[in-house]
Amino acid sequence: MQTATLILGVIGIWILVLSYFVFNLYRYFKKLSFDINKGNLIKLIEEIVDKEKNNFQSISEIKEEIVKLGSDSLSHIQKVGFVRFNPFEELGGDHSFSVALLDGKGSGIIITGLHTRERTRVYVKDVKIGKTDVELSHEERKALRLAQKEN
Repeated sequence: MQTATLILGVIGIWILVLSYFVFNLYRYFKKLSFDINKGNLIKLIEEIVDKEKNNFQSISEIKEEIVKLGSDSLSHIQKVGFVRFNPFEELGGDHSFSVALLDGKGSGIIITGLHTRERTRVYVKDVKIGKTDVELSHEERKALRLAQKEN
Protein backbone atom coordinates (compact mmCIF):
# COMPACT_ATOMS: atom_id res chain seq x y z
CA MET A 1 0.00 0.00 0.00
CA GLN A 2 2.81 2.38 0.85
CA THR A 3 4.54 1.69 -2.46
CA ALA A 4 1.37 2.41 -4.40
CA THR A 5 0.96 5.74 -2.57
CA LEU A 6 4.57 6.67 -3.29
CA ILE A 7 4.17 5.83 -6.99
CA LEU A 8 0.91 7.81 -7.18
CA GLY A 9 2.63 10.75 -5.47
CA VAL A 10 5.56 10.69 -7.95
CA ILE A 11 3.14 10.42 -10.87
CA GLY A 12 1.10 13.30 -9.45
CA ILE A 13 4.21 15.52 -9.12
CA TRP A 14 5.28 14.52 -12.62
CA ILE A 15 1.84 15.51 -13.97
CA LEU A 16 2.03 18.86 -12.15
CA VAL A 17 5.50 19.60 -13.62
CA LEU A 18 4.34 18.67 -17.13
CA SER A 19 1.16 20.71 -16.67
CA TYR A 20 3.26 23.72 -15.64
CA PHE A 21 5.43 23.48 -18.78
CA VAL A 22 2.43 22.91 -21.06
CA PHE A 23 0.62 25.89 -19.51
CA ASN A 24 3.70 28.11 -20.03
CA LEU A 25 4.01 26.91 -23.62
CA TYR A 26 0.30 27.63 -24.17
CA ARG A 27 0.71 31.14 -22.72
CA TYR A 28 3.73 31.75 -24.95
CA PHE A 29 1.87 30.80 -28.14
CA LYS A 30 -1.21 32.71 -27.01
CA LYS A 31 0.97 35.79 -26.52
CA LEU A 32 2.66 35.20 -29.89
CA SER A 33 -0.68 35.06 -31.69
CA PHE A 34 -2.33 37.83 -29.67
CA ASP A 35 -2.92 40.25 -32.56
CA ILE A 36 -4.06 37.66 -35.08
CA ASN A 37 -7.77 37.87 -35.74
CA LYS A 38 -8.76 34.35 -36.76
CA GLY A 39 -5.60 34.18 -38.84
CA ASN A 40 -3.14 31.44 -39.40
CA LEU A 41 -0.05 31.45 -37.19
CA ILE A 42 1.97 29.65 -39.87
CA LYS A 43 1.14 32.39 -42.40
CA LEU A 44 2.23 35.02 -39.87
CA ILE A 45 5.53 33.24 -39.28
CA GLU A 46 6.06 32.91 -43.06
CA GLU A 47 5.44 36.66 -43.46
CA ILE A 48 7.96 37.41 -40.71
CA VAL A 49 10.54 35.15 -42.38
CA ASP A 50 9.94 36.87 -45.75
CA LYS A 51 10.36 40.30 -44.15
CA GLU A 52 13.58 39.12 -42.50
CA LYS A 53 14.92 37.93 -45.88
CA ASN A 54 14.08 41.33 -47.43
CA ASN A 55 15.77 43.10 -44.52
CA PHE A 56 18.87 40.93 -44.91
CA GLN A 57 19.02 41.71 -48.63
CA SER A 58 18.58 45.45 -47.96
CA ILE A 59 21.33 45.42 -45.33
CA SER A 60 23.66 43.62 -47.78
CA GLU A 61 22.96 46.26 -50.44
CA ILE A 62 23.60 49.05 -47.94
CA LYS A 63 26.90 47.46 -46.91
CA GLU A 64 27.97 47.24 -50.57
CA GLU A 65 27.05 50.90 -51.10
CA ILE A 66 29.04 51.96 -48.02
CA VAL A 67 32.12 50.08 -49.27
CA LYS A 68 31.70 51.72 -52.70
CA LEU A 69 31.36 55.17 -51.15
CA GLY A 70 34.47 54.54 -49.05
CA SER A 71 36.56 53.65 -52.09
CA ASP A 72 35.09 56.54 -54.12
CA SER A 73 35.87 59.03 -51.36
CA LEU A 74 39.60 58.36 -51.75
CA SER A 75 39.52 60.43 -54.95
CA HIS A 76 37.97 63.50 -53.24
CA ILE A 77 39.99 66.29 -51.67
CA GLN A 78 40.62 65.21 -48.10
CA LYS A 79 43.84 66.94 -47.08
CA VAL A 80 44.61 70.63 -47.28
CA GLY A 81 47.80 72.47 -46.37
CA PHE A 82 47.87 76.28 -46.52
CA VAL A 83 50.86 78.63 -46.09
CA ARG A 84 50.93 82.41 -46.37
CA PHE A 85 54.27 84.10 -46.98
CA ASN A 86 56.08 87.23 -48.19
CA PRO A 87 58.32 86.36 -51.16
CA PHE A 88 59.78 89.86 -51.54
CA GLU A 89 61.38 91.66 -48.62
CA GLU A 90 60.59 95.14 -50.00
CA LEU A 91 56.83 94.51 -49.84
CA GLY A 92 54.93 94.43 -46.59
CA GLY A 93 52.53 91.67 -45.56
CA ASP A 94 52.06 88.02 -46.32
CA HIS A 95 49.91 88.38 -49.43
CA SER A 96 51.31 85.38 -51.30
CA PHE A 97 50.22 81.81 -50.58
CA SER A 98 50.73 78.14 -51.32
CA VAL A 99 47.92 75.64 -50.88
CA ALA A 100 48.21 71.87 -51.30
CA LEU A 101 44.99 69.97 -52.10
CA LEU A 102 45.38 66.19 -51.82
CA ASP A 103 43.02 63.24 -52.09
CA GLY A 104 43.03 60.16 -49.86
CA LYS A 105 45.89 58.61 -51.84
CA GLY A 106 48.12 61.69 -51.46
CA SER A 107 47.68 62.90 -55.06
CA GLY A 108 46.45 66.34 -56.07
CA ILE A 109 47.79 69.82 -56.80
CA ILE A 110 49.74 72.63 -55.20
CA ILE A 111 48.57 76.14 -56.09
CA THR A 112 50.93 79.04 -55.43
CA GLY A 113 50.00 82.69 -55.81
CA LEU A 114 52.80 85.29 -55.85
CA HIS A 115 51.49 88.79 -55.21
CA THR A 116 53.32 91.99 -56.18
CA ARG A 117 52.12 95.56 -56.51
CA GLU A 118 51.70 95.22 -60.25
CA ARG A 119 50.23 91.73 -60.57
CA THR A 120 49.55 88.36 -59.01
CA ARG A 121 50.89 85.22 -60.65
CA VAL A 122 49.40 81.80 -59.99
CA TYR A 123 51.28 78.54 -60.47
CA VAL A 124 49.93 75.00 -60.28
CA LYS A 125 52.01 71.87 -59.74
CA ASP A 126 50.83 68.24 -59.84
CA VAL A 127 51.35 65.86 -56.94
CA LYS A 128 51.27 62.10 -57.54
CA ILE A 129 51.16 59.99 -54.36
CA GLY A 130 53.07 62.63 -52.38
CA LYS A 131 55.74 63.31 -55.05
CA THR A 132 56.16 65.96 -57.72
CA ASP A 133 58.11 65.98 -60.98
CA VAL A 134 59.13 69.63 -60.56
CA GLU A 135 61.10 71.33 -57.82
CA LEU A 136 59.04 72.89 -55.05
CA SER A 137 59.75 76.12 -53.23
CA HIS A 138 60.20 76.12 -49.46
CA GLU A 139 56.62 77.30 -48.93
CA GLU A 140 55.19 74.71 -51.34
CA ARG A 141 57.06 71.93 -49.54
CA LYS A 142 55.71 73.26 -46.24
CA ALA A 143 52.11 73.30 -47.60
CA LEU A 144 52.58 69.75 -48.91
CA ARG A 145 53.90 68.54 -45.53
CA LEU A 146 50.96 70.20 -43.73
CA ALA A 147 48.49 68.49 -46.06
CA GLN A 148 50.17 65.11 -45.62
CA LYS A 149 50.07 65.42 -41.82
CA GLU A 150 46.34 66.16 -41.84
CA ASN A 151 44.16 63.12 -41.04
